[in-house]
Amino acid sequence: MPDLDGHIFGAGQPCFGCGPDHPIGFHLRFREEAGAIVTTFTPSEKYQGPPGIMHGGLVSTLADELAAWAIIALLGKFGFTAQMTCKFAKPVRIGVELEGRSKISRETPRIVQVEAKITQAGEACFSGDFTFVLLDRAGAEKMLGRSLPEAWAKFAR
Repeated sequence: MPDLDGHIFGAGQPCFGCGPDHPIGFHLRFREEAGAIVTTFTPSEKYQGPPGIMHGGLVSTLADELAAWAIIALLGKFGFTAQMTCKFAKPVRIGVELEGRSKISRETPRIVQVEAKITQAGEACFSGDFTFVLLDRAGAEKMLGRSLPEAWAKFAR
């Protein structure tokens, strides 16, 4: 499977996590490995909280994006985050490449649960359980408060 990124949602899409053109976003790319979705990322100083450490909220954002892409890549659907439970085992260091992995742990027609893990230098830094709701086009448009862009429509439940 080729690398996956925000280009599949059309030009100029605004996602902080995967939007290729977002001015300060992560610009994440993903690949599938043995039923899991994988990304690598090296956080720069612009993403730090305490000196030398990636801001915890941004670590959670990265993990949420990673979990969302498990649904996009493995199911061909788009989910909206409904709940997340996070555990920070170690700080994520600035300037050191991290690896994120996610996999679907439970799936129903409307709800998908995903596990996400982030490691750095071979050590576990973060684990999280994410619950996503899958919406049809009308539900997604209600959630967004606007029309669903056509490039996104094929991912609606």
